[in-house]
Amino acid sequence: MDPITIRRAVPTDAPALTSLMLASSAYEGTYASILEGYRVTPDYVARHRVFLAEDPQGAPLGFSSLLCDPPELDLAFVADEAQGSGVGRRLITHMLNEARAAGFSGVRVVSHPPSEGFYRAMGAHRTGTLPPSPPKVTWERPELWFTIEDPALTPPVPAPSG
Repeated sequence: MDPITIRRAVPTDAPALTSLMLASSAYEGTYASILEGYRVTPDYVARHRVFLAEDPQGAPLGFSSLLCDPPELDLAFVADEAQGSGVGRRLITHMLNEARAAGFSGVRVVSHPPSEGFYRAMGAHRTGTLPPSPPKVTWERPELWFTIEDPALTPPVPAPSG
């Protein structure tokens, strides 16, 4: 895949973010109800740290949003055609760097159940399970936590000897 860029979303990106989210095949069937009627609004984009991944032509490939009080990954979506290309990894790494820059010690994630493995592979650990919240959410959701390491407190990795 061509190089991607990640930029801060602006309110006028809201319709494209909503379209990308609603087109996600990850939320078909059992999980479709959570997105029914949901829209990413211009106000949401203006109030939160929303970042958009784009291809070289400016087409949206995915986005994430970081809430700050308390720190939580609220939304993270990757376009179906970009799945497996590293876009999600780049977005989560970017979000964690934003959280670190903001001075957060960690970020909470309430995960879509099939996405738990991805977040764990990115370094999150499971802290619990949230019960269903009918009528939109009829399944349990994994609750995870990304711990943000303070680079000033992390000892340098020694160079390999030999």
